[in-house]
Amino acid sequence: MDLKLAGRRALVTGSSSGLGAATARLLAKEGAAVVVHGRDEARADAVAKQVRADGGKADVALGDLGTDAGADAVAGAALAGGDVDILVNNAGTYQRKSWANTTSQEWLETYDANVVSGVRMIQRLVPLMRERGWGRVIQIGGGLAQQPSAEGAFYNATLAARHNLAVSLARELKDTGVTSNVVSPGAILVSTVQRIFEAVAPTFGWGESAEEIERGVVRDLLPNDIGRLGRPEEVASAVVYLASPLADYVSGAVLRVDGGTIRTAF
Repeated sequence: MDLKLAGRRALVTGSSSGLGAATARLLAKEGAAVVVHGRDEARADAVAKQVRADGGKADVALGDLGTDAGADAVAGAALAGGDVDILVNNAGTYQRKSWANTTSQEWLETYDANVVSGVRMIQRLVPLMRERGWGRVIQIGGGLAQQPSAEGAFYNATLAARHNLAVSLARELKDTGVTSNVVSPGAILVSTVQRIFEAVAPTFGWGESAEEIERGVVRDLLPNDIGRLGRPEEVASAVVYLASPLADYVSGAVLRVDGGTIRTAF
């Protein structure tokens, strides 16, 4: 299927690894030029080089989106190579801590890293999309926004904020040709998640192989209807669809990619 992304340009924040890297690679394979963002130059360059080796177009933008100055630097670097038609707000931080062990400062820092960072990029790039009459803004959210756990409340709340601001932005962008949506992953098997599960595997007696650990996780901790964990490419596919002109009639939506983990019709 031709997703009609040739000639479009996309900035994927936090794309030097994990979901962001998978999304940048797939956007490039579908014909979009991509801007790989990160704070570590070597890691961002490695993803960009891989995109180019596969025949795609890639630039790099470096900066900490947790500050206005960092967001200015990233936006400036991204726009230096041309218009940005697609913004994927993926960058953020994740920690698992209890209510009792989380300070008010950690709440504020996590909100800034996971929510305000995306707002900074929206403020810098979306007005230009409006002027051109076409654009896409996609937040990477998560199932914990809708079905939060007791642990990690400060992180869960930022996911809910990401979902909420995306719908608010969709209303703001009415009749502009720019859409705003959310892709909401479940448990996705990226390297950081794999390391967490490997660390707790002995406690649950899941075994040692990757296959045994994944089966144990889905059986004991994160049950879903598919019976396995998701892969980064599956989340990337949802993002690429929403980024394409084929999704012109989709705005203010939350697209769950979670194997049926969230038990609700809405």
